[in-house]
Amino acid sequence: QVQLVESGGGLVQPGGSLRLSCAASGRLVSIHSMSWYRKAPGKERELVAACATGGTTNYSDSVKGRFTISRDNAKNTVDLQMNSLKPEDTAVYFCSAGVNYFKSLVEGYRYLEVWGQGTLVTVSS
Repeated sequence: QVQLVESGGGLVQPGGSLRLSCAASGRLVSIHSMSWYRKAPGKERELVAACATGGTTNYSDSVKGRFTISRDNAKNTVDLQMNSLKPEDTAVYFCSAGVNYFKSLVEGYRYLEVWGQGTLVTVSS
């Protein structure tokens, strides 16, 4: 149906930068909000940043001023540029999107919240 695939995670030293990318594919008709979440060990999943179709962005207070979310509607991608990384940014990062897709001739179009498989970001010296 619809898939999200993340890339770009890895190990980085405190103060460093990483760029995460997420690409949507499948029987897409349209994509609504695209977001990045993260899940650290022992913590609840946290919304990091979100970007609406028109480009409006929102950030959690913990990353504001350090992370930037951007999307390319023509390519169905969303990126997360992470600067000035801190050890507390260590987590599995997930891409999420609300999409309209074509399911079948019988069932027509449907709306779905789709998640990627996650990519690990480790900030450590």
